[in-house]
Amino acid sequence: MSVSSTPGRRRRLNKTQKLSVAGISAIAVASLSFSLVPANAEGKPEAQTPVSAAPVVLASVAGTPQVKAVQASIIEQHSTAEQLVKAADLARAKKAAAVKAKAQAAAKAKAAAAAEAKAKAAAQVKAKAVAERTEAQAASRSEARTPVYANNLDGWISQALAIMKAHGIPGSYDGLHRNIMRESTGNPNAVNGWDINAQNGTPSCGLLQVIQPTFNAYHVPGTSTNIYDPVANITAAANYAADRYGSIDNVNSAY
Repeated sequence: MSVSSTPGRRRRLNKTQKLSVAGISAIAVASLSFSLVPANAEGKPEAQTPVSAAPVVLASVAGTPQVKAVQASIIEQHSTAEQLVKAADLARAKKAAAVKAKAQAAAKAKAAAAAEAKAKAAAQVKAKAVAERTEAQAASRSEARTPVYANNLDGWISQALAIMKAHGIPGSYDGLHRNIMRESTGNPNAVNGWDINAQNGTPSCGLLQVIQPTFNAYHVPGTSTNIYDPVANITAAANYAADRYGSIDNVNSAY
């Protein structure tokens, strides 16, 4: 069904409507014909009065019940057609709006997910950079705080004192230096091969002349396990002296 809705113009009649109008005209003509036939037409032909050939006026026919019924039917059909077209247009509009809204919501959700993923990745990169920078700064500070000891008697004693302090082992630079000079004259590889310990098969070794069993028993964690290592030898001997004499400072002879 094709119905024009252009404002200011009359709607075109469809085929059914045109037929209905034609029907009205036919009814009107038929009514007029019946009105022109004489009541005694079936009898003997009589002389008839000539009928004027003037144009037929259908105004009186248009007001008959039959015509009114056809007119009402046409109007009803026309109204129903308009309502169906409007309903179809409204349904299409609603469907299009729903499709558009769904597409917009999907696009919005996709954009939000992409933004969230981007922000998360950026946060991870930033956190990693901060952690690396913090670690580097900590390592730099630790390196700056870590003293460098000379590889000589002074450096060995200084390093041993720092380790002893961390482990709560008493002793002073003077007490360590004095006993070292008496026991080995500062030679980390010194070995006593003639005293009773040597005779028993466990010679005294290193800066503070420590026997292996004593070194093993009083070894300080974090130092070398080599009895000839200067720092390991000093800290083990100082640990033994602290246990036996209270401090290496209290030792003034062979111990």
